[in-house]
Amino acid sequence: MSNRTRSLNRMRILTTGLAFGESPRWRDDRLWFVDFGAREIGALDRDGKRELVVRMQDMPMGIDFLPDGRLLIVSVYEGKLLSRETDGSLTPYADLATVSSKPWGDMVVDGRGNTYIGNLGFDFPGGEFAPGAVGLVTADGRVRQVAEGLAFPNGMAVTPDSRTLIVAESYGERLTAFDIAADGSLSNQRVWAATPGDHPDGISLDAEDSVWYADVGTMRCVRVREGGEVLRTVELDRGCFACMLGGAGRKTLFIMAAEFPPASWGTEAPRTGQILALDVDVAGAGWPRAE
Repeated sequence: MSNRTRSLNRMRILTTGLAFGESPRWRDDRLWFVDFGAREIGALDRDGKRELVVRMQDMPMGIDFLPDGRLLIVSVYEGKLLSRETDGSLTPYADLATVSSKPWGDMVVDGRGNTYIGNLGFDFPGGEFAPGAVGLVTADGRVRQVAEGLAFPNGMAVTPDSRTLIVAESYGERLTAFDIAADGSLSNQRVWAATPGDHPDGISLDAEDSVWYADVGTMRCVRVREGGEVLRTVELDRGCFACMLGGAGRKTLFIMAAEFPPASWGTEAPRTGQILALDVDVAGAGWPRAE
């Protein structure tokens, strides 16, 4: 039996029929997620019941929660960060277009209420590659660029001490770290782990200071420690777009997977997307928070 078959046998399929799942987040005993192909935000409870939370005109991508519980949503092409209020309405939270007119992607909210968001730097899909950046929206709503020159900044995580931001550079085949200052500024850019041959997408940090990353092209999730040592590989039968440690004790790895390459990135895309779950030994840590 192959490693890929053994991994699939341990997996639990929680739901199917998504276009492209992204940005899983665990909160209030539910898994919240983006289906960017369908232009929807959803939530999945422990019994597998799926709820449509938000349907959007623009493509959503990154989501996360503010300390007060409001859900933030990245509107990719409109360049807006939206807040879902307690009554379910969407209101503008920050104008990302003041930093860049290029598409925006994944995000993380840290313990101070600061939000870091990746700017792709070029029109995706289909555009000619150009380096991207990281934008910061502070807790008081101000927006500024805090890093540049990244090769497709994607998944993000912040360490439990709020001192380090880790960014997946998908086209750079690496995880990149920055020191975080008290005002949210970033410095000391460095390679946290090289991932030769892999293009890390969504990421999740664990309590042993290791990172799980999802990889679309190689159809797997990989656990790696700082410096690049691979600790575990979980192989699937389709591309892995994102992963998140949540659930009871933060010991469930939730994986967003779909067949790749797609016939379309739009709402007409085949619904090959799944949400998968795998129990792991080491709990999640840091931000995105799982509460």
